[in-house]
Amino acid sequence: MNNTLSSELRKFVAPEFVFGVGARKQVGQYAKNLGARRILVVSDVGVKKAGWTDEIVDILRESGFECIEFIGVTPNPKADEVMNGVELYLEADCDTIVVVGGGSPIDCSKGISIVVANGKDILSYEGIDTVPYPGPPLICIPTTAGTAADVSQFAIITDSIQRNKIAIITKSIVPDVSLIDPQTTLTMDPFLTACTGLDALTHAVEALVSNAHSPITDLHAIKAVELIAGNIENVIKTPNDLEVRQNMTLGCLEAGLAFSNASLGAVHAMAHSLGGYMDLPHGECNAILLGHVMDFNYNDAQHQFVHIAKAMNLNIVGGTNKQLRKSITDEVARIRKSVGVVHNLGGLGVHRTDVRELAGKALQDPCLLTNPRPAIKRDLEVLYEEAL
Repeated sequence: MNNTLSSELRKFVAPEFVFGVGARKQVGQYAKNLGARRILVVSDVGVKKAGWTDEIVDILRESGFECIEFIGVTPNPKADEVMNGVELYLEADCDTIVVVGGGSPIDCSKGISIVVANGKDILSYEGIDTVPYPGPPLICIPTTAGTAADVSQFAIITDSIQRNKIAIITKSIVPDVSLIDPQTTLTMDPFLTACTGLDALTHAVEALVSNAHSPITDLHAIKAVELIAGNIENVIKTPNDLEVRQNMTLGCLEAGLAFSNASLGAVHAMAHSLGGYMDLPHGECNAILLGHVMDFNYNDAQHQFVHIAKAMNLNIVGGTNKQLRKSITDEVARIRKSVGVVHNLGGLGVHRTDVRELAGKALQDPCLLTNPRPAIKRDLEVLYEEAL
């Protein structure tokens, strides 16, 4: 493992988490531990239809808590959705937030928490360490195996007026506890399973090659690549296999612990731009862009890419750098198509005329700061063009 950064100071931030089948059922006890009285339960329509929201509300009510549901969250959560949640939280005199869902409800909940504690519009907190005061207790119950928003110090919110996503990065929004239950991922459809899994793979890869990586984050990122690459095709073939679901959920957790502390790179900067500008699915955008950005970054992070190849179980003995580079990007492309993510950006409605504006927005994203290879606007334009 490359320890060239071991002499530099690195911090590692993570919430308390409970991992395993049945973890979600501890929500009542954790709410008691955190002194909750009246709880805002944040979720979305799909998760509620799957039954997870109602189950958690029932557990909380049986434990003696009042619950107010906020289901008004859409994919790529919008600033106005955050502010609507804040209004409901304050009107109902809530003191705790429990979120049941994937990355969108979790990021929305983080946004609600920020505004409740600090006032002002959520969009005013864009950037790194811009949140003065921590919010109310936040308990996460993730229902996807991909975003790892439940363990990260990131929140991504869409500015619908500017058609842009903002990143808020601060330990003030790290949840108090995450109850990570692989069983909740059984209700994901195959495409969502694939997209969220590839999102987690992207987290792991970008954390490994980040210029802020460390021996500590590498441990988590390498294990994440191993788990996700080794299980993502099986989870599509046997979606009801709880052991495979557990492996994917653990891979997501490992990737989240890595990227929350090493940050990300050009894939996420570009995907955030696509999500904000065109409201496209985040995981699918990451999946489409990943191979192109890996190829772009290869020469500036060769040692880390060797770890990635080994974790993917690729035969790299005796190969040249050129062969290794091709084998890794080929494998990423093979996995993506194997699990059903077959479109390029053009198939999602992106046109060459969009590229200039997309690149300009991506250039401003803080994730680009930790990309191992510096990228100018034209570099990003070329990467978008290659992915069309």
